[in-house]
Amino acid sequence: MTVGGNIQALIQVKDKGAKNRIGEREHTWQDCTSLLGWLDLESGESKHNTFNAKIQESTHIFLCDFTSLKALSTKWVWNPFNFLSGIINKDEQETVVDVTSENARMVIQGLVYEILLIDNPMNMNEHLEIYLRFIGGQNGN
Repeated sequence: MTVGGNIQALIQVKDKGAKNRIGEREHTWQDCTSLLGWLDLESGESKHNTFNAKIQESTHIFLCDFTSLKALSTKWVWNPFNFLSGIINKDEQETVVDVTSENARMVIQGLVYEILLIDNPMNMNEHLEIYLRFIGGQNGN
């Protein structure tokens, strides 16, 4: 029996970055793979911050069928009709990466989610539970 799903999620990984003029590392996000699954809200709030701006913060869980997130290629090409910016970044030099909460994020329906935890419950390879945090104020970027 499979989990299935109704939402396509794109996983992006952060590259090693290049140094800018003042020596800081500037990273870009590269498409890695997509997953079909279910997105569910766990908790959330929308409050005013110090500068009286109202920002939505929420945590979510993304459930999908098991797939290994190890040794994935960054040469993978995303569907341009669902991509966040509509631009395909095709890396000519293939890089192999392991997707972790430290180096990846998810893009779901044009919104960017920070990955908090990737869980393979009891290491049974049945499904993945990916815990996410959405922080508002992105304006589609």
